[in-house]
Amino acid sequence: PYIQALVKLIETQSKTTLANWCVDYAGQRLLPIFEAGYPEDMRPRQALNAAREWLDGAIKLPQAKAVILACHAAAREAETNPAAQAAARAIGQSASTIHSVTHCIGLAAYGALAVAYDTLGTNVSWEQLERCAAGECGRMLEALRAVAVVNEPNPAKINWKC
Repeated sequence: PYIQALVKLIETQSKTTLANWCVDYAGQRLLPIFEAGYPEDMRPRQALNAAREWLDGAIKLPQAKAVILACHAAAREAETNPAAQAAARAIGQSASTIHSVTHCIGLAAYGALAVAYDTLGTNVSWEQLERCAAGECGRMLEALRAVAVVNEPNPAKINWKC
């Protein structure tokens, strides 16, 4: 249910609104989780910066995509730290929203899990992790509501392919 509420609001917003929401939320909430585990690895931070630069019109999509792909590599390399790995995956998906709006759901899927792992660790039940993730998805929904455009004239056309 918490993902469904988020999806319903996502479907009413423009690609620009969604990309800004994802990048801002990932930067504020998830980047600190990744950087706590890998303080020297700047790839997730650089991916968020590249997405912001693209949104500002300062760089072209191919430039941004190359930096974002490096963030995905950082996630693969963080396999011994589940919270940091999930955070990097969420950051990569959030930044990728500039390319395809459907990537925005990666913020919820990976980001909520990153917070749950960071908060509870990995030696707890799936039910505990899911409750924590649900709470984080609620915070994501509130953050999107705060920036959502009422009666958005150009909502993104989303095909979730599921």
